Amino acid sequence: MLNGIIGKKLGMTRIFDEEGRSVAVTVIEAGPCYVVQKKTEATDGYEAVQLGFARKPLTKCNKPTQGHLEKHGSKSGFALIREFRVENAGDWESGQEISVAQFAIGDRLSVTGISKGRGFAGTVKRWGFRIGPMSHGSMSHRAPGSIGASAFPSRVIKGKKMPGRMGNARVTVKNLEVIDVRPEDHLLMVKGAVPGPKNGFLLIKKMG
Repeated sequence: MLNGIIGKKLGMTRIFDEEGRSVAVTVIEAGPCYVVQKKTEATDGYEAVQLGFARKPLTKCNKPTQGHLEKHGSKSGFALIREFRVENAGDWESGQEISVAQFAIGDRLSVTGISKGRGFAGTVKRWGFRIGPMSHGSMSHRAPGSIGASAFPSRVIKGKKMPGRMGNARVTVKNLEVIDVRPEDHLLMVKGAVPGPKNGFLLIKKMG
């Protein structure tokens, strides 16, 4: 059984449950995905299927991707290609469509995406450091303060929280509950927020 799919974040909204409570949900365009390649224990050392999402002209792909898709009989290109582990890749055929119908209300998902890039950020924004006195005469409003002792250990320890690039990293949020599934529209609604901006690609996997 294939317990995953590729999707695209459309945005957030809210819906009301049976008791009239407002629930914040993220709307995801999940699929349709198409099987690009099957990987087997005999040829690749493990069982997996490679899925393509968001069709586009084959000529819009780079040359290595074009060659890969043509080798496996694909007539179109894809905006994103990812693979998912399965127990038996022989259960799928090249070109087979994978839809969001495999999910049901109440399922728990892990969703992986690329978080929003925030650029170079200081310690207050990046790590939540407390600011210094803002009154007249203070010389350290948003400065990080000491980053280590001089005599011992005479170095900055690894992993020290300091200013730097924030965001634009692979993030996985686990245990998100499926609130609604609409296979006819390829839509999946999950409770809470998922990583990334609108129209960002997501890898969605069923937990358990």
